[in-house]
Amino acid sequence: MTGWVEKAAPGVSSAKLKLSLGTAIALFLVFHCWRGVWFLVRQWPLWLAGGLTLVAVQVYDGLGAYGLSAAGAGVAAALVVWALLHRRSFEVCVYWPLRGWVRGLFVYAPGWDELMAVCGLAKKVRSEHRAPRLIRTRSTNTVDRVRVKTLRGQTLADFADNTDRFRENTGAEDCRVRRLYWPGLTIAGRQLIRRRLRARVLDLWFLVRDPLANPVPLFAVDDRPNLKKLTLALREDGLPWALRLLGTHVLVAGRTGAGKGSVLWSLIRSLGPAIRDGSVELWMVDPKGGMEFAAGQALCARYCYGDRSTDDEGKKRAYQLDFAEFLEDAVDTMQHRQRELRGISRTHKARPGDPHIVIMIDELACLTAYVTDREAKKRIDVALGMLLSQGRAVGISVVAALQDARKEVLPDRGLFPTRIALGLNEPDETDLVLGSVARKNGARCDEISEDTPGVAFVAVEDTREPIRVRFAYVDDDEIGRLTQTHRHQPMPVDPYPAEPLEETNR
Repeated sequence: MTGWVEKAAPGVSSAKLKLSLGTAIALFLVFHCWRGVWFLVRQWPLWLAGGLTLVAVQVYDGLGAYGLSAAGAGVAAALVVWALLHRRSFEVCVYWPLRGWVRGLFVYAPGWDELMAVCGLAKKVRSEHRAPRLIRTRSTNTVDRVRVKTLRGQTLADFADNTDRFRENTGAEDCRVRRLYWPGLTIAGRQLIRRRLRARVLDLWFLVRDPLANPVPLFAVDDRPNLKKLTLALREDGLPWALRLLGTHVLVAGRTGAGKGSVLWSLIRSLGPAIRDGSVELWMVDPKGGMEFAAGQALCARYCYGDRSTDDEGKKRAYQLDFAEFLEDAVDTMQHRQRELRGISRTHKARPGDPHIVIMIDELACLTAYVTDREAKKRIDVALGMLLSQGRAVGISVVAALQDARKEVLPDRGLFPTRIALGLNEPDETDLVLGSVARKNGARCDEISEDTPGVAFVAVEDTREPIRVRFAYVDDDEIGRLTQTHRHQPMPVDPYPAEPLEETNR
């Protein structure tokens, strides 16, 4: 043995070799023992069942069968009361974890390795067959999130190419693949830890039951809306989806009848109390003659409409010049705020008298591709580009809707960090709106049924995979109520008042 060691590795003693071999064996045993312990820890329902069994035995020994029955009935009654009084917390704490454990054990774990092999995701490495490992399953009433540890070298695209196989194998209505990120840390506006992508870990989202098949009820509106979290829609996992309006621009695209009005009116409705107290101003550009938004004109600080059906070139040019002047006024406001904030703050803080301005454009194509007057087109392009590139920091958000997603209609799509794609006509339009690989990642906007207006896929700048949601329909009665209770009340004040002269000289 020693002679062999000296020949194979000169300078290495047998003692060192034995130490290295012993260390390797110890590390191997520790690693697999840790995996076994971690597996047992994650089987919490088994531990819970075991604990309850021991308690039941103790109760039976002390109180007998009647006492055990009474205790069981008491626990069951407590769970029922909990579920009735606060259903959501009961689901989050009890039902969803138990459902995820059961479905992971009986639906996804059986045949997992075979499924990976058929999909070409299992590989032979050093004469050993390896497959992506199923880590855990978490469920809601509608979605199962199956967490997978991939093999080295595998990417999200490898799994996205097999989503149809995953869906049919599990009986789900749909399947999509999502990346996972380590959370960042921000304190007092300073980013201490940047959000990072988690390596070799993916979530498979299985849509078990579609909660978006039926219309979504209107959400409650906060008395003091939080511009960082405006609840507008329902996600496919049954949880609410909130828009971060502060510091972003929003693009809404969809064919006729897809539900663009639902998106825009849901946003206006959520801003109602802020519009009333003057901390938000709504500036509306309605090139379609006011058919959709004239009913809410009382909510707007500025309202500009056109008539694209007119054949009078003079009127058409006048409308287009009005649009240009409207946007230029917004640019003037933006530049005024930039001067006032210079050296004081890098971001604008909305308050009554110095509001966050939401510029809403119902049909963006009427301000880009469909403008016929050269002067108006040039002025609109310049003003719109300045607002999109500089407006976010000074409290100006542009929310634009359009039907046609072609590049010539929207050359500045990259300046919209938040994009909402409803039903579209062509598969290519999905990638034009949401990003180059959005459809491959499951956002099939061209397959959204005309019978489900308001269903959309949402892409935000810091999340690559689109989220499927449905917006509520805001009817005429609700719009009438909004205009009566939340109409715009102008409150002109100096946003940055100087100290009185006499106070300064004291």
